[in-house]
Amino acid sequence: MPDPNAYGSPGGLSRRGLLKGAAVTAGAAALGVGSAVTAAAADARVTATAPDGSTTITMSLTGGALSWAAERRGATVVDTSVLGLRLSDGTMLGRSGTVVTKYQHWTVDNTWTPVYGRNATVRDRYQEMRWNLQDTATRINFSVQIRAYSSGVAFRYVLLDQGTATVADELTTFVFPDDTLVYSARDEDPYNPVAPGAIPSTGTSTTDTGPLTDLPLTATYATGGLIACVCESSRVNFPRLMLSSVPGRPGTLAAYLMEHTGRGADTVQTASTVTTPFATPWRAVVTGSTHAELVDNAELVLNLAPATALTDTSWIRPGKALRCQLTTAAGMAGVDFAVARGLQYIEYDGGWYGDGNHSTDATKPIPEIDLPAVISYATSKGIGVLLYVDRRAAHSPDSLFGLYGSWGVAGVKLGFINDGTQAMTNQITNWVRTAAKYELLIDLHDNVRPFGYERTYPNWITLEGVRGNERFPTASHNVTLPFARNIGGPMDYTICYGQSRNQTTNAHQMAMAAVYYQPLAFLYWYDSPSKYANTANWPGLPWFDAIPATWDQSRTLAGSIGQYVAVARRKGTTWYLGAMTNESARTLSLPLSFLGSGTWTATVYADGTPGTSAYQTPVTVSTRTVTSATALSVAMAPSGGQAVILKPS
Repeated sequence: MPDPNAYGSPGGLSRRGLLKGAAVTAGAAALGVGSAVTAAAADARVTATAPDGSTTITMSLTGGALSWAAERRGATVVDTSVLGLRLSDGTMLGRSGTVVTKYQHWTVDNTWTPVYGRNATVRDRYQEMRWNLQDTATRINFSVQIRAYSSGVAFRYVLLDQGTATVADELTTFVFPDDTLVYSARDEDPYNPVAPGAIPSTGTSTTDTGPLTDLPLTATYATGGLIACVCESSRVNFPRLMLSSVPGRPGTLAAYLMEHTGRGADTVQTASTVTTPFATPWRAVVTGSTHAELVDNAELVLNLAPATALTDTSWIRPGKALRCQLTTAAGMAGVDFAVARGLQYIEYDGGWYGDGNHSTDATKPIPEIDLPAVISYATSKGIGVLLYVDRRAAHSPDSLFGLYGSWGVAGVKLGFINDGTQAMTNQITNWVRTAAKYELLIDLHDNVRPFGYERTYPNWITLEGVRGNERFPTASHNVTLPFARNIGGPMDYTICYGQSRNQTTNAHQMAMAAVYYQPLAFLYWYDSPSKYANTANWPGLPWFDAIPATWDQSRTLAGSIGQYVAVARRKGTTWYLGAMTNESARTLSLPLSFLGSGTWTATVYADGTPGTSAYQTPVTVSTRTVTSATALSVAMAPSGGQAVILKPS
């Protein structure tokens, strides 16, 4: 009998539901159950349709081989594509000799409350179709689940037989319509829009090599404004998924399960052994009929993840953080700055422990830092202290995190993560679970990718897995991220306000605080508080003082990947609106219909007259009265932006 929590929906199906196909997640209503399909049936086809009718995913069995396809509002998102798994003994599940042994379907409609997020509540509404299947040659039993949401589609495999199984490959493909472009990026490279068949070959002798791209992967289509983003969710005890171009098939991307870690420094794993019944990660395709709609549909990844495993989440506090220089005085000054400027955390970054040079002993601060004194002072002021730790110093997380918990540390930022193999997935999830045991937030840095686990363990408050803002990228890169990497999950992307190396305006940097979803937001890069002592020189400070890091409601108002984006987010009664453009100056007309009744005061932080370089463009501040009938004219300089606070008058 399959384990209900491994086999069912995020909240788990009841045992009766698995037997009868009639029950759904607690609190939802069952709207239908399919009858069994006989094992003799050679060909079959089922379609899951989103309850609002917008999105479909179809699973077909033709001549003993499985395939899938997806549409949004009648337009092809993914054309007929392969389904299947290859086991280590060469067995190809789903490629030939497959028969259906049972068919189930249901519709679920739940609403759940995240600990924090883009919205105060999340609706989990979908139709699911499920086939139990058998490979006639080996008598191996497995299943494929498909789901259709208004926000996209998803599917996964379940190995049903009791015992163990060793998976060598996932045979899934994604066949895109002609003239589709995909935004490809590997490791922490910038995104590159290319045809699916033209992903450049990358890798070294110690890493996975080939025309490979990481997830999330965004696809734009030739007509109609359609956009989609391929993500994964609920990855546990399984390698990370990449996608690969396929020679001779220009519109096709194929699944590739990583065998090396991202930097190639760990053990190679060419196959993954699991205890059955075992569910693979969900393969999710988040969709939008417009680019703006895609951003608002990102919660699909969370809906596919298991519900929180923590009974007490009261200690989990999202917020804003400042990195401090590596001295006691800098820590004390950082605490004072955090109190004055509405931040919740200070952080000591790499070099605070051991010999200060990537030491593996993260239990001893350098002499320049009296860490107990800083933690005591910060705690007395309501400020948390975060500590950076190289992953090589976190080989015994239970003892290390237990020590940090006894010190009163608020969280850990783990660096140089080598995501990729099954073993590293397990290491990552173990770090997260162990941190929760000691009530520590955790931020995973460098080459790691999201998979919805922040729903299950909300102390995993953010992660990097992106070309960071401290590399001072282009404005085009910055306005690609909301439609790509940030769809997969929270994103640690330091806001570099007031930096002369920026290729963008300060208003562009300010807008990031509303545009990006980052529940732990690092501000001011490595600046010292003294830089901002003369507040008259920094008109953007009140925006950063006021803006929260998590939200009650989010609305994407406009957007086009790589060109521009505008997002409004509400906390309490106040809305925060951020808009950003690429290297082209742009004016957006943004209806404020999301506002409530009455009049509102808009405080507008805008680009002034463009400077010789983008970062020299001043920030201007103005106020005006608006209503829900107002169309706000948002003018942005090249590589510019605008930030707006909207309060009821």
